[in-house]
Amino acid sequence: MTNSVVSRLGQVNTAGADDALFLKQFGGEILTEFEEATAFKTRHFVRQIKNGKSAQFPLIGTVTSSMHTPGNFIDGQQVPHNEMVISVDGLLVAPVFLAKIDELMNHYDVRGPYATEMGRELAQQYDKNVARTAIKAARATNVLTGRPGGSVVSSATMLTDGAELGKAFFASAQIFDEKKVGTSDRNGFFRPAQYYLIAQQKDLINKDYNGAGSIASGRIETVAGIDLVKTNNVPSTNVTTGLTKYQGNYAKTAGIIMNRFAVGTVQLMDIAMESEWEIRRQGTFLVAKMAVGSGILRPECAIEIANT
Repeated sequence: MTNSVVSRLGQVNTAGADDALFLKQFGGEILTEFEEATAFKTRHFVRQIKNGKSAQFPLIGTVTSSMHTPGNFIDGQQVPHNEMVISVDGLLVAPVFLAKIDELMNHYDVRGPYATEMGRELAQQYDKNVARTAIKAARATNVLTGRPGGSVVSSATMLTDGAELGKAFFASAQIFDEKKVGTSDRNGFFRPAQYYLIAQQKDLINKDYNGAGSIASGRIETVAGIDLVKTNNVPSTNVTTGLTKYQGNYAKTAGIIMNRFAVGTVQLMDIAMESEWEIRRQGTFLVAKMAVGSGILRPECAIEIANT
């Protein structure tokens, strides 16, 4: 009896590795999951670099004006300049090893779920670092002479009181306006517990007041011109592990309200996928990876919402 000719679905033009096409889809699933899972990537300033370990973000101060007295000489003025240098943290990886025998004997697909988890893990770490940096920006002074630093809006019941959280949005909008922070690209990031407390405030979604959202759907879109974003990645503990630049006590943090220029991220390598068949281990080693780093850009664009 002769062997049957097998059409291998993963081969390229019936040649080469029998799972080559599967791996490409695997990488695509990781990228898709990362883009869907991250809440901060499109809501802060990201700069791509081709090489190097850091990037320079120039900062320019404000210009003043005055009434001119006829006959007086009009001279120039000094404009404050400074810079923020943001470094790449290193290579963040999410690795998985798949034994060939296990894949052959298994009766259900695991690469799809693995791809989802790998992309999600990188997205969570990315978001957590941006969120921690935003809080640090809200607590920081400005490196530009004459420019305001970050702000904190607090109350004794901010973590548990939806009404207080609602008030915090309007207080934050006022702070931004007074600091001359742009009215566009303002976002509020809150954990589910605080998000749903806000969503229960009927005045905020009352259509008579141009509210957006509904109690039925459990959604609220905008408060005081600030888009509301639900995420699990707003820190809630005292972080003492990991890179020092992201460590801090966030136990009293209820949420973050920020303009996109509060935080900058330098991106040396976007999310990528590598795979290698290891003949001596009889399996495929898969690595999802990225090389980025976040840092404070403009503290006046960040507000921490916190318990006193």
